[in-house]
Amino acid sequence: MRPLKNTLHVRLICLAFLVAFLQATTGAAADALVTRFLDKVEVSELVPTADAFGALRDDVPVVPALRNGETVGWVFLTSDFVSTTGYSGKPIHTLVGVDTDAIVTGVRLVKHSEPIVLIGIPESKIRAVTEGYAGLDLKAEADKGGSAHELDIISGATVTIMVIDDSIVRSGLKVARLLGLGGLAPEIVDQGPKKSINTGLQETRDWLSLTGDGSVRRLSLDVAQINEAFVRQGDPKAIARPEAGPDTDTFIDLYLALADVPTIGLSLLGEAEYTNLKNRLKDGEHALIVMGRGRYSFKGSGYVRGGIFDRIQMIQHDISARFFDKQQARVGEIAADGAPAFTEMDLFIIPADIGFDPAKDFRLQLLVQRAIGPIDKVFLTFDLGYQLPDQYLKTEAVVAAAAPANGTDAAAEDAAAVQALWQRIWRDRQVDIVVLGSAIALLTLVFFFQMQVTKHERFTFWFRIGFLTFTLVWLGWMENAQLSVVNVMAFFSSLTSEFSWDAFLMDPLVFLLWFSVAAALLFWGRGAYCGWLCPFGALQELTNRIAKVCRVPQFEVPWGLHERLWPLKYMIFLGLFGLSLYSLDVAEHYAEVEPFKTAIILKFQRAWPFVLFAVALLVAGLFIERFYCRYLCPLGAALAIPARLRMFDWLKRYRECGNPCHRCAKECMVQAIHPEGNINPNECLNCLHCQVLYQHDQKCPVCIKKLAKRKRFEEQTGLRKPETGTDTGAPVPAK
Repeated sequence: MRPLKNTLHVRLICLAFLVAFLQATTGAAADALVTRFLDKVEVSELVPTADAFGALRDDVPVVPALRNGETVGWVFLTSDFVSTTGYSGKPIHTLVGVDTDAIVTGVRLVKHSEPIVLIGIPESKIRAVTEGYAGLDLKAEADKGGSAHELDIISGATVTIMVIDDSIVRSGLKVARLLGLGGLAPEIVDQGPKKSINTGLQETRDWLSLTGDGSVRRLSLDVAQINEAFVRQGDPKAIARPEAGPDTDTFIDLYLALADVPTIGLSLLGEAEYTNLKNRLKDGEHALIVMGRGRYSFKGSGYVRGGIFDRIQMIQHDISARFFDKQQARVGEIAADGAPAFTEMDLFIIPADIGFDPAKDFRLQLLVQRAIGPIDKVFLTFDLGYQLPDQYLKTEAVVAAAAPANGTDAAAEDAAAVQALWQRIWRDRQVDIVVLGSAIALLTLVFFFQMQVTKHERFTFWFRIGFLTFTLVWLGWMENAQLSVVNVMAFFSSLTSEFSWDAFLMDPLVFLLWFSVAAALLFWGRGAYCGWLCPFGALQELTNRIAKVCRVPQFEVPWGLHERLWPLKYMIFLGLFGLSLYSLDVAEHYAEVEPFKTAIILKFQRAWPFVLFAVALLVAGLFIERFYCRYLCPLGAALAIPARLRMFDWLKRYRECGNPCHRCAKECMVQAIHPEGNINPNECLNCLHCQVLYQHDQKCPVCIKKLAKRKRFEEQTGLRKPETGTDTGAPVPAK
């Protein structure tokens, strides 16, 4: 290992970039988020009678909508008041207009990071749904706990639409109450005696007793009731496709209970399972047990693909909770005597940071869907209400306190909630973190001891095939941990605005990958990620290996053309980076030059132009190994630039490499070795094949000569007998 000789100007450029980063972090704006998005819409789109925006209020992050200087409504951003998150783990930013009578007058989705919406569904569909919230009466929503309206769901984006709905309703109610719109007043919290679960009451009761006093609540729907509900809903396609079977057949028989209440948990789960549940629950967490039977599943299958149970959610006044697969556990059997047989029994953990109060009433909302076409569906919601009986509660005297009138405490609480959110995500994904951490540690050891590893050609080959398979299947297709140039642009964008690690910590695997990439750039350059940890790169290489087995001809690009095609990916990256300085959203749109979302995130479940583009790149890679990595990948270009800072050159070479020997250059899968024998670190993917050849006594001319010389020396000194038919030119000493 020898220090890399970087030129002075390269080091100065890289240091200048680092200084710029540090300076950018000190200039974060402190204004409310709403002010950043006002230039994206006309005020009349949010409040039709207004002609101008006013100044941001000091106490509440809302902007008045003015007509001739008079306030006729208010405009706010949902993410200034709630942090409801969807698939991406990030808030969905929506501008909402509301008049003085607490009626929503306009809604515009201005920014999101949802992969399903961003890349799978036309923006026009989402816009149509959000615009449909105009006319929503927040007074009615306050009376019915946010369920006075019907939810308009888009097939394929169920969770995302539910997140948008939740954020609009909850933030709207908060704004209406804070401003006193429509006669709504700020809520008084902790008024009078407070009730909590009486953990000292621990009994075991039978099923009849639990259902009789309301400890377990029930929602039962038969086929006739479901068909009637869709008739009332009015969609002709849904009406034309009624649920088949007798009207009296059970569609769903759903039961709900609060499982962390000692008597209820012991009765339903048994002592052993209840003890396991209590050990799993953190401070402030609660658990629901949901039991169901019938032809309709309350779990569905969406959680298998997206990790979220999209058919149920818990709602308590202005708060709600959707459940991820990490918050769910199956129940083997119901322990209570006399309990019926269920086809589904599951526990769902209510997180501590949402403010759930077990002493107050809440409801479990069930989403029922009916297919009206190959991919289109119509949805209805049904509520299963729950109120914990008083016998399980104890009274605690508290001092009454009014809800804060300004946004300072709320902002602090929201920031704490966001921090708690990513911490909870990390706790829930401990196994995934350990698996990825172990893989990175193993790869690091291979790089540090590369000479020992690459002595064995066959082992090196199969280890690489195995690692690439792990990268593609587990890291890519199962965990969706595919880095993107969008991440790079988002990082630069955050440095020039309100930088926060919280947003980057929402996805533990992506964060760990970026952390390891940053470290690897200093030691090995971009090849550590591009050559080993990139799922799409692994897909290219594995498909090319299959093509070679099938004797698909391989084309070697002439060096002159090959060298001139290298800059393409840098030009693409610089173009995207320049666009991101103008608009990150526009840059994200053009970042579709990366096929990662199509091939890895969505597993080719996209519109045909995207699939055709990704498949075309893979087909090109069958004939020219790693075609996309060589010439088009903007992420590879983005990593190659800071990789100029790397401190060591680990790949060993002989003086004879390039003159006269070209074996490594001919076998390099991405042609990263110049004709004169030098390895281009900007293009090298660290596959280690050249290090295998470096020590190969049958392929490397230098090693062959060394071995032949050693043999002659040993034979001449009597340490080795001459091989049969070989004349050494010297007598063999007698023993």
